[in-house]
Amino acid sequence: MVGKWRHNRSTSAIIAFELTVPSDLAKLEFPAGVKRRLKDLLDKQDMGSGLTAPERREAEGLVDLAELLALLKLRAGGKKTARA
Repeated sequence: MVGKWRHNRSTSAIIAFELTVPSDLAKLEFPAGVKRRLKDLLDKQDMGSGLTAPERREAEGLVDLAELLALLKLRAGGKKTARA
């Protein structure tokens, strides 16, 4: 499966790429430590503690990766369904 992802922010350029998605992509997940770090950052923000600039960039990057992974998994799942 070939997936495309485009991301556009007002301060960044559009990035487009193609990659071949392995059939077992639906099993791919973030490591437990990465999940925990993202949860900790989001919890801190939700509690009103505010994130430092580096923490905010880290959280945004992890959320971007999580969204990309979810999109790729969705597309990989859709391909399996189409074959069945």
